[in-house]
Amino acid sequence: MGAPTGIAAALLLAAAALAILAPPARGLDRGEFPPGFLFGAATSAYQIEGAYLEDGKGLSNWDVFTHTRARDIMDGLNGDVADDHYHRYMEDVDIMHSLGVNSYRFSISWARILPRGRHGDVNLAGIAFYNRLIAALLQKGIEPFVTLQHFDLPHEMEIRYGSWLGAGIREEFDYYADVCFRAFGDRVKFWTTFNEPNLFTKFAYMLGQYPPNHCSAPFGTCNSGNSHREPYVVAHNIIMSHAAAVDNYKRNYQAKQGGSIGIVIAMKFYEPLTNATEDILAAQRALSFEIHWFLDPIFFGEYPKEMREMLPSNLPKFTLAEKRLLQNKVDFIGVNHYTAIYAKDCISSPCNLNTYEGNALVLATGERDGIRIGKPTAFVGFYDVPAGMEQIVDYVNQRYENTPVYVTENGYSQYSNNSMEDLINDVGRVNYLQGYLSGISSAVRRGANVRGYFVWSLMDNFEWAFGFTVKFGMYHVDFETQKRTSKMSAKWYQDFLTGSSPVDAVQTLIADSR
Repeated sequence: MGAPTGIAAALLLAAAALAILAPPARGLDRGEFPPGFLFGAATSAYQIEGAYLEDGKGLSNWDVFTHTRARDIMDGLNGDVADDHYHRYMEDVDIMHSLGVNSYRFSISWARILPRGRHGDVNLAGIAFYNRLIAALLQKGIEPFVTLQHFDLPHEMEIRYGSWLGAGIREEFDYYADVCFRAFGDRVKFWTTFNEPNLFTKFAYMLGQYPPNHCSAPFGTCNSGNSHREPYVVAHNIIMSHAAAVDNYKRNYQAKQGGSIGIVIAMKFYEPLTNATEDILAAQRALSFEIHWFLDPIFFGEYPKEMREMLPSNLPKFTLAEKRLLQNKVDFIGVNHYTAIYAKDCISSPCNLNTYEGNALVLATGERDGIRIGKPTAFVGFYDVPAGMEQIVDYVNQRYENTPVYVTENGYSQYSNNSMEDLINDVGRVNYLQGYLSGISSAVRRGANVRGYFVWSLMDNFEWAFGFTVKFGMYHVDFETQKRTSKMSAKWYQDFLTGSSPVDAVQTLIADSR
């Protein structure tokens, strides 16, 4: 046999490295986690499915945005095909089964189920696809963990309501959720209404980087929008859409279907840049404008004090009827956590505010006194700071009545232009996942109410405005051939989940290259 070349050589190097890394993987014992703890991987519909015009699916906001504003996507590409999961879902379920996961978090494409919203027919081909996927998962012993809305929605919702600006979209979402509960709820036991509405709201209506591309100075230059008012109108409509779906589920479905329902929030952990009072308050404001913005109304019926004080005229007020609807608490909180970051006050000293934290008058920075908070990753502003995981789950448990937490996303990015050897031999991701899982383990041992963990992502996919320029997957995807190839991180996760020996993992890794 000649010397290995190309992917085979990269896999052999990864295998050798995995053998070295295996003892720490075994040191992080799955037995440290409670019985019934969910370990999985996560994806979303637009990012992996492709088949954007097949079997009756309607256009989504992202279909239109990526075709009409390709300049706003880093590589000018789109999710028309992405990972072709729509046609290759059985292969992907087999991959998950080989990993040893007991749950899979995915989202449903609203436009595939209701191309025209409640004003049109239910697309039975879309229902059939998700029924096939759910059946395949359950046949392999993998629990579906389903998100109703992960950034994408029918383009018609933008035409009718300005996306989330019009209150009429609340009834649309409630109808869509009901269709899904009826179609899939007998087998889906974990529902989340929205994925990262706090992040989406800022990027779509404050910074203008997501559809419908609304913003105003100083946050950006768009053809329309008001960055000082629209994000809060949108958030209010999303919160009430969530409340209506939860109310419906709890009144009409939960008892007979036996499931639970929650919401997923993007959560950085903010540390004060200095010990100055101004920066300590800035860190608290950043948490309020990120986490409390959506969760405080759901748990306490009101927006956080910091927002009410800073936004007296632009922040909507909850009516008595809305507060009554909000009394239905979620069964769990989904935490999407990737990084910790320093928070610098921008009230006492002016800053550049056209940033994610700008509406809180906060500047986020990864450096203090020239020293980074953690090792940087390919995703701008994301650092490897494992301690942040333990801090964020503790914070959420303490503030929100010890409500169960599922870490619904956590992952590490690579640049897509790295060599194949570096992409497959993803030591940085292995170290990252091990560190963050160790943080969860530590929190659980101290009594934190954490019940699951999902790696973002199962495989490389379309990363929104970044296109295909960054890769979060445990499986490398050649987007020309759609071949999935295990990375070292997949074998590490498999070793952790199944207790397989390093030798077994190495043999499997080499076999996958053939």
